[in-house]
Amino acid sequence: MAQGGDGGWDHGTVISLDQAGRLREAGLAWKPAAGDRFAIPDRDLDDDVFVLSNMTIEVHELPEGQIIGFNGTTEWALDDVEKDEAVWLPREDQLRELLGGTFRRLDRTPGGYQVTIELLGSTYDFDAAEPAEAYGEALLHLVKSVGGPI
Repeated sequence: MAQGGDGGWDHGTVISLDQAGRLREAGLAWKPAAGDRFAIPDRDLDDDVFVLSNMTIEVHELPEGQIIGFNGTTEWALDDVEKDEAVWLPREDQLRELLGGTFRRLDRTPGGYQVTIELLGSTYDFDAAEPAEAYGEALLHLVKSVGGPI
């Protein structure tokens, strides 16, 4: 994690754990890469955001599947978790990229932000207080419309 200018930790603009869980349940696939943020729910770590890094937190390929290894972490006893135990928290730029050619625009509204996508000739608007959440709702609609993993 990077430390922000105010002394706090900067997690980047990511969606909520709840929205990330809904995207995963709908079929959004995660291909872990350096810089990805994720959470580990149901281990009293729901409020913690982790960042994949080539130095401390990496993905390891094992015969039984991918695991996320916490290399050199002495603060707590967490050596590794299975990828399926972690929930990807996509950043705003990743969400926009996943919308691909369906993305039309992001607008500021009195209540926050609105993302507009076009799918099969119809336009759809998604409103939220934060841009990442609006992108997340648009992506959730797209994933459900496709009916399979993205």
